Order: sequence, then C-alpha cells, then structure tokens
Amino acid sequence: MAARPLLLALVALSLLAGMAGGLLRADVALPAMAGSAWQSQAVLTHAALMICGFLGTVIGIERAVAVKLRAAFLAPLASGAGGAFLLLGQFELGAWLIVAAAFVFTAVNIVIVGRQRAAHTWLLLVAAGAWLIGNLLFATDQGTVATLPWWFAFLVMTIAAERLEMTRLMRRRPAAEWSLQIVLVALLGGAAWSAVAPTAGGLLYGAALVLLALWLAAFDIARHTVRAHGLSRYMAVCLLGGYAWLAVAGAAWAATALGLPLHDAALHALGLGFIVSMMMGHAPVILPAIARIKLEFGVFFYLPLAMLHLSLLLRLVAGVAGDPLRSTGALLNAAALALFAITIAGAAVAWRIKHGGHGTLPTGKAHP
Repeated sequence: MAARPLLLALVALSLLAGMAGGLLRADVALPAMAGSAWQSQAVLTHAALMICGFLGTVIGIERAVAVKLRAAFLAPLASGAGGAFLLLGQFELGAWLIVAAAFVFTAVNIVIVGRQRAAHTWLLLVAAGAWLIGNLLFATDQGTVATLPWWFAFLVMTIAAERLEMTRLMRRRPAAEWSLQIVLVALLGGAAWSAVAPTAGGLLYGAALVLLALWLAAFDIARHTVRAHGLSRYMAVCLLGGYAWLAVAGAAWAATALGLPLHDAALHALGLGFIVSMMMGHAPVILPAIARIKLEFGVFFYLPLAMLHLSLLLRLVAGVAGDPLRSTGALLNAAALALFAITIAGAAVAWRIKHGGHGTLPTGKAHP
C-alpha cells in the first residue's frame, strides 16, 4: 500500500510525542525540547496521542489488513493525522479527525461481523463503539473524567475479544462467555456513569477491571502456554504479567474514585502495565503481518519486558510515597519502550542474517 510509509511515520510521531508529553507530566526535564512550540501540546494531549494517535492507528492498520479493504485504511490515516494536528495545536481539526477515524473503524467492524458472526467479533464492534463515544466526548471537550473510561474501554475490550477468540483453542468452560459479558457490561456502565457520578462510576469501572483480570487468569490459554517454550512462553509471560497489572489498575481506579491519590497508578498500571504488556506480547506475531517484516525470536525479548515491569513498579511505589524517584521510574518506562523498539529492529536484522531474507515466520505455531 502506497500510504504505508505515511502511516508508519504518523504512528511514530504520536508515539514519540506522547512519550515526551508523559515524561514532561512526570517532571522529567527534556533539554532538547526547551522552548519547543509543540511542547505544551504534547503535555496537554498526552493521552490522546498515546491512545488515539498511536494505539488507535496501530489497531486500525491491523484491522484494515485483516479485512482486506482499501477504504478501511481511512481509519488509521485519519487517527494518525488527527494526532499530528493535535500536536500542531489544531485541537478542533485533530479531535474531529479522530472522531472520523472511529466512525470508519466502527463501519469496518460492522463488515467483520457481517462476515463472521461470533462472540469475539461482536465484542470488537462494541469496543469500536466505545472508542467512537470517547472521541466524541473528547472533541466536545467533556474532560478526562468522562473521556478516559471510554478510551480505555476500547483498548481493554479489544484485548478481551482477542483473548476470547483464543479460548477456542482449549476446552471452553460454559461460564466463560456469559461471565465475560457481565463484566464488560459493568465496564461500559462504569464508563457511562463516570460522566454524571464520578465516584459511583469510578467504583464500578475499577471493580469491572479487577473482575476482568480474574476472568483472564481463570479462562485464558496463557496459563497453559506459559509452560511451553520459545515464543509461546514469552507471549504467555507478557499476558500473565499484564493481567496482574490490570488487577492493580482496577483497585487503584476504584481507590481514586474514593479520593485517594492513586490517579497515576490507575492510569499507568492500566496503560503501561496491562496494555503495553499486551503489545509486547503480540508484536512478534502482529508486526510481520502489518509491517511486512520477519523477526528472529530470542531470549533478548525478555529484557525490555522486565525493564517495563520493574520501572513501572518503581514509578508507582515512589509516586504513592511522594518520592522523586517517580520521575526516574517514568524515564525508565520510556527507556523500556525504546529498548523494545531496538529489540524489534535487532530481531528483524537477525532474521535476515540467519535466513538471507527468505523463508516465512512460523507465527501460526505460537499460541499466546
């Protein structure tokens, strides 16, 4: 696709700017950004850049590749461009481009449901709807209390749908599907309630996150594949570690709703501990499909994963204690993401050296 380099550039822009904004929010000094015109925009739109400009665009690309429709690429193009315009200070244009992205993305998921009517495809459609609602709230400037629960619901339900699909590879217990539906209805209820009753909505939302973590621990195939070897074990370790952080995020989200100073813990245990862990786990399988690269897996993939979890633990514990090490933890979070990018690049080079640019990646043999 001719737009592929543009899409990758937009993804990189939102990721780097979002990371810079997050570091500045955590009081990390970035000398190279001193006096930059977009510095304040990176701080103000940190969440939008990371969730919509980066993750929304990546998920949009993945879905467009899967559905094999050129028009489907309009969604990631719009969300990527939206992130760029937010960074340029064009809030209204950027925000409504992100709304347009979610609208097209929802339409793409309707096509997917039409092709395959299954529990996980319906759930992917509901997740797309949650992103559309969150983006509309963002564009109409309803504030983070109203917007963030919908944005995270989009990401959390997308992951839940993918994990629900994977349960087909094992004997699914009768309670698995309906119990997940109850948990996710509670999650959506908490997101909607948060706009009008932040305390009650936050408590329900946090409880739903904890229950989802328990559901994943009980029903997901990762608890079996962690005993495997190679890529399958690595993916399972990423997933199980993420589920632990999901439970922490739920508890912190509920505590924040009660007035405790755990806002940073709630957002980053969820955004970094859970969602980025999922990203690290799935990247060796998804990247070859959407970026046309092949990766040589090795134990070195565990290094950025370990760095992410340890730095997040430092950040959150220090943050609760009011320690300046919170900034160090945030800086190490960013370093973990950078190390993961280097690891991916190194794995791609290693594959070409080992295989001479030939062969196929055995992604079908890895079951997370």
